[in-house]
Amino acid sequence: MQPLAISHFSVVNALGAGTTAVATALRAGRTGLTPCGFETVTLDTWIGEVVGLDAVRVRSDLAAYDCRNNRLAQAGLEADGYVGAVAAARDKYGAARIGVFMGTSTSGMLQTELAYRRRDAQTGALPADFNYAETHNTFSLADFVQRYLGLQGPAFVVSSACSSSAKVFGHAARMMAAGVCDAAVVGGVDSLCLTTLYGFHSLGLTSRAPCRPFDVERDGISVGEGAGFALLEKIPSTGTRGGMRLLGVGESCDAYHMSTPHPEGLGARLAMQQALDSAGLAPADIDYVNLHGTATKANDLSEGQAVHGLLGAEIPVSSTKGATGHLLGAAGITEAIISLLAIEHGLLPGGLHTRSLDPQLRSNYLLANKPARIRRVLSNSFGFGGSNCSLVLGKDT
Repeated sequence: MQPLAISHFSVVNALGAGTTAVATALRAGRTGLTPCGFETVTLDTWIGEVVGLDAVRVRSDLAAYDCRNNRLAQAGLEADGYVGAVAAARDKYGAARIGVFMGTSTSGMLQTELAYRRRDAQTGALPADFNYAETHNTFSLADFVQRYLGLQGPAFVVSSACSSSAKVFGHAARMMAAGVCDAAVVGGVDSLCLTTLYGFHSLGLTSRAPCRPFDVERDGISVGEGAGFALLEKIPSTGTRGGMRLLGVGESCDAYHMSTPHPEGLGARLAMQQALDSAGLAPADIDYVNLHGTATKANDLSEGQAVHGLLGAEIPVSSTKGATGHLLGAAGITEAIISLLAIEHGLLPGGLHTRSLDPQLRSNYLLANKPARIRRVLSNSFGFGGSNCSLVLGKDT
């Protein structure tokens, strides 16, 4: 594929609001995970909660869109000067020439859960002030972001579980290559809700401690929430060098099982190989792999086999979910941005909470931060149903 400039990005999650806060937390080896005290949930697990969302509301002209998910989206848009960067791009290209491509898993599901508590006792009708289309509806996110930024180009939402906000990079690249738009706002938002927490618990996938990716005693995920956005533009033929780049995208669907990855990681390996081919790179060109690394038995084993089989045992790898939690539909964009921060700060992030590596996982898993010159990163996001996506990110040197 033709590389694209990542001209601006922003992030909010349990580590903090903005890239500086997140990078500082990563460098300090600080986790954002805390014992679950969300809403009425009574589960023995840890979560990555963004505090303070209950006390804010979305912008007044978009009041119909007010819900936890869109409040989190607003926090991400307002971080790192992102709104201003998009405004400059809007002046450059025109509002109709910038696409909006978002990823989410549950969108504003919490708003529906809250509405069900207020059903009419006689008829069961939902409250009149419940706006499904603007809150719970999956497209609500793209609709809200597009209106918030004053854009008029193509807009849609990808909902492919945990690969959602990685796949939007591929969709944006194809739309730009086809001439449909000149720039793209890509990103993802997922927020905590009762269905997600109790749903993963019912599958036996939530850990009773902070998640421990690739640990021999790993026992499940720590559900988190967050928002992230990036602005993609075509690279001018003449201009300054040294900017961040989207170099390659690989996607696959192994269709092995609805919730379990292929035991040998065949779909994951195919996505990684396609990402490398798309970027015109060999495995040796990758300096670091940000693993999907959910800390479930099956996922880590599958991904470990795929990574070792394709990339060998020398390239440093780690999962940052011990810091942020598993952000589901926002995982792809969040970990892509963490990968960009790793490049920018020359920091290989160690995997938090992991103590005893599973001997079956033969990759070079980092238990502690390590300084390094990083040029190119492979970021993995693998969703339920084997919906896989790998991104190659780098810096123009």
